[in-house]
Amino acid sequence: MGETHRYPAASPGAVALRTARTRLIEGGGSDDRVQSTLIVPMVAHDTVVGLAQFSRTKGSEPFGERDRAVAVELAARAAVCIDNARLYRREHERALILQRSLLPPGDPEAAGLDIACRYLPGNAATEVGGDWFDVIELPGHRTALVVGDVMGRGLRAAVAMGELRTAVRTLALLDLEPAEVLTALDEVARGLGAPGGAQQASRSALHSRDADRSEVYLATCVYAVYDPVTRRCTIANAGHMPPVLVEPAEDGNDPRPGLLLEIPTGMPLGVGGEPFEEVEVELPEGALLALYTDGLVESRDHPLEEGLRGLRSAVADPARPLEEVCDQVLNTLHTRHGEDDIALLMARVQGLPVEAVGDWQLPREARSVGRARELARAKLPAWGLEQLLDTTELLVSELVTNALRYGEGEIRLRLLLDRTLVCEVWDANLAQPRRRRARDTDEGGRGLQLVGLLSAGWGTRRTHRGKTVWFELPLPMPGAAPDETGAELSAEQLLSMYG
Repeated sequence: MGETHRYPAASPGAVALRTARTRLIEGGGSDDRVQSTLIVPMVAHDTVVGLAQFSRTKGSEPFGERDRAVAVELAARAAVCIDNARLYRREHERALILQRSLLPPGDPEAAGLDIACRYLPGNAATEVGGDWFDVIELPGHRTALVVGDVMGRGLRAAVAMGELRTAVRTLALLDLEPAEVLTALDEVARGLGAPGGAQQASRSALHSRDADRSEVYLATCVYAVYDPVTRRCTIANAGHMPPVLVEPAEDGNDPRPGLLLEIPTGMPLGVGGEPFEEVEVELPEGALLALYTDGLVESRDHPLEEGLRGLRSAVADPARPLEEVCDQVLNTLHTRHGEDDIALLMARVQGLPVEAVGDWQLPREARSVGRARELARAKLPAWGLEQLLDTTELLVSELVTNALRYGEGEIRLRLLLDRTLVCEVWDANLAQPRRRRARDTDEGGRGLQLVGLLSAGWGTRRTHRGKTVWFELPLPMPGAAPDETGAELSAEQLLSMYG
């Protein structure tokens, strides 16, 4: 095995490789024990993939036509097996490259969360599966945690996983609720196997109960959104393994075993027809949340219940370093099987410190605009952000003015400090503000245009009691001068706002 055989250009072996024709050699050359040798090319899809050599010792019957036919048949079957193995290896390598390229590099960062993750492909005897995980930054320093598993194996499962992961990231940018994300993702999954997409798949299912389901991709997924200010996590589940929560041990008490969160388990993605539910869970400081795929807790030799018990025990001490907890889980559970891929995403709750949050209620009256500016101007120096005072004050004034002019109910102003500065203005009106280009004769209409030009990003999202409009500013570099923060507008940008 692994040896290289070289044939001189005029040798029978080289001729057989070039012509793809069987060669019969009388005599054994340097080996006086051989009477004759039959060299048969191994051909698959009109391509020679190797040679098969059959020899008979002296005193045996010479090779006949029947022997030649049997040798050709054996070589043809071996060639098909070799070609299939090469195709499988190429597909396996492509699927593995695709899958790993779509996973987050390293340990992702998130506000108010300490995160560790692991991905382990199945052993060499298995095909690549469709497991994936992701950590997505959302406005307001919130974080979406996602773990999913496409049913099936091979390159097609990996491609389907990539499309679903991309769809999740796109839907997350819309800042939808977890149940809404899974509903939209279900439509995407139903369209993966249909030539015309999700809409065509839905129409076909209505017209034919016997539609071919072989191209329908099913997947499970759990989608959780964590808010570091409230330390609340909203979770929705589409046929996936239940998340495990480990609450911190009280002083003097033994560590608590992990708890399986009772999240309503909806149908897998791609089935359609059933709404998804979401549950809001309050996570105490220091708690540990684990999301995972079934390869971690289930195998042929070990039932699911046993695996879940093992997982709950392995994460029982959330005070340990998170990387050690991940290793403990894998050492306890994974060493007993390697039949399936494993994705593990663990997050320890830290939350934003109270001093990193400014939260105020403002009455619905004109003087609230000035009050909002005063609050921002008083808060930023305490955070060492004097360089952002003018920009923040101006943009806060614009958002509060819009909330007074077009919103309803009381106004809530919130400033959040983490890796960036985020400002949120809430009101009770569900109507989303829309950025437009003001005409030369318009006296207003430039507020959101100014927000977009001066901030690193802005947007809106619906809440249970209205909407939130937010903007984000990067923190100044240490030692940067006020004009080096990147917040100043050029003359061209200012002029473009006024014609």
